[in-house]
Amino acid sequence: MSKKTIIVIAVVILGLGMWLGVSLNSLVNLDQINSYLGKISNNKITFGKSQTNKSEIVENQGLIEKQIVKEEDLVVEVVDKASPSVVTVGIHKSQKVVTGDPFSGLFDPFSFFNSPQIQPQVEEQQIEQNIGTGFVITKDGLIVTNKHVVSDTQATYKIISADNKEYKVSNIYRDPTLDIAIIKIENYDLNPLPLGDSDQLKVGQFVIAIGTALGEFRNTVTTGVVSGLGRGVTTSGYGIGSERLENVIQTDAAINPGNSGGPLINSSGQVIGVNVATSVGAEGISFSIPINVIKEAITNFNETGKFERAFLGVKYKMISRDLSILNEIPEGAYLVEVVDNSPASKAGLKQGDIVIKIDGQSLSNVEGGLAKLISSKKIGDNISIEYWRNGQKQTVDVKLGDATSNSN
Repeated sequence: MSKKTIIVIAVVILGLGMWLGVSLNSLVNLDQINSYLGKISNNKITFGKSQTNKSEIVENQGLIEKQIVKEEDLVVEVVDKASPSVVTVGIHKSQKVVTGDPFSGLFDPFSFFNSPQIQPQVEEQQIEQNIGTGFVITKDGLIVTNKHVVSDTQATYKIISADNKEYKVSNIYRDPTLDIAIIKIENYDLNPLPLGDSDQLKVGQFVIAIGTALGEFRNTVTTGVVSGLGRGVTTSGYGIGSERLENVIQTDAAINPGNSGGPLINSSGQVIGVNVATSVGAEGISFSIPINVIKEAITNFNETGKFERAFLGVKYKMISRDLSILNEIPEGAYLVEVVDNSPASKAGLKQGDIVIKIDGQSLSNVEGGLAKLISSKKIGDNISIEYWRNGQKQTVDVKLGDATSNSN
């Protein structure tokens, strides 16, 4: 390569370098760089047109932490006030058990070898354990729990308070149609819990459950939200066989065996439900009877000294709109069973009928269905029932009976 060529190349490179330098300086000058550095040093970071202050991030983080602490304080405060009024229900009963070897002698059933036949012995054992939860509702010693918790009429029961005091049960009043019971105790010194209004509940509302989990861990506290309202669920288990519950509250607060009969409480410390069941095989699905249903029963009990409730005498399953369209049948209450000699039976209602309206009111428009409408009636009321059978609508008048006289 000649010297002349080398000089030309050098001049070109130098020219390009000077041109790039001017261009870059016009794009980003030192003043701009210093400006950006100044913003960063002032805790401000700029992304396009948006601006975030580091101190604001720290401040928001602090607010979140304060909110969490506030919620925790709320739970602690509600539990502190409510726990002394939440009690454990204990049972004492005699139970016959087989002792010895019930299979002894099976290898010589005919005494071929002249071996003595040992007969199994039956002994009576005393069983005492905690089985459920309840809570105080009046100053004169009335406690609410589930009926299935105190279903054994041959057993004796006791109440154990949060501070381990024991109270003798003087009487138990069992509701004939709902899974609730009222226990009367002697020498009471427990304060009642305030009762809220379950009709005002909203899905997503914060709730607290308190109970004797597994019959062993007293005053166990769990929290959650109202997951659903107006649910219908069939329960089964110890002391309740199979029972259909309508218009119950669904919650994801854990309700374990032993929690039955305990209160479901809102953030104001008011009872809005009575915990009754949990879904087997699924997590975060539990149910409570709305407290307004309990309040109606308590009002009735205070007036009459017993549970008096209007009785139709049917077991049913509500037919949803989707199921109605799919099967080309009307919405309403499909009668799964009609109780013998009940008002429904005497009026001619049969299994397979679909109740559509009561006194002109469509069941599809009533939250809680048939049970809700019947609960609003009184013993002896005459009601008009419109029902569907074999593709035709029919109407019949029914006189409601007394659930107490029809209870087992």
